[in-house]
Amino acid sequence: MTALEAEHPVDAKTFWRVLGERATGMTVVTAQGEDGPAGFLGLSAAHVAADPPTMLVSIDAKTSALGPILARRHFAVNFLPASASHVADAFSGKAGLSGADRFVTGEWETLATGAPVLRQALGVFDCTVDQVVERDSISIVIGTVVGARAAGSGEPLVFFRGKTIAGLASAG
Repeated sequence: MTALEAEHPVDAKTFWRVLGERATGMTVVTAQGEDGPAGFLGLSAAHVAADPPTMLVSIDAKTSALGPILARRHFAVNFLPASASHVADAFSGKAGLSGADRFVTGEWETLATGAPVLRQALGVFDCTVDQVVERDSISIVIGTVVGARAAGSGEPLVFFRGKTIAGLASAG
């Protein structure tokens, strides 16, 4: 432990409070598993590079979708529109749904890998898994984008200071 770490320890509560100051678009990360579709609400999806197109998602080891993502070596990142708070609730567990039952919300189809993609999504990246980095209880899954689609219009569903905000206009 460095002197700086000893002087300024950051606990999980402080970490999440500070992270909450960053508005982030809400995504649903999905995969097609042996027993049907799997997915979770992901706030940590990020691009890595444009050439080749690469995305990453951070997944807690307790997340049921991690197994299908690692087994089938694919995932899709769905950028939720402002109108999809019910989808966010289903995939966050707020609606009391789990497993494949979460997919009763929204209309789903597939692109290249077979991972479910939300028809109403503002954007979708369909990825094959290239690398998995383990860090404590988190798997950082890095994938090459093999399919993509953008809606071209619409407002995002945003997470800011612990709240779901429908659209950028309401965030101001």
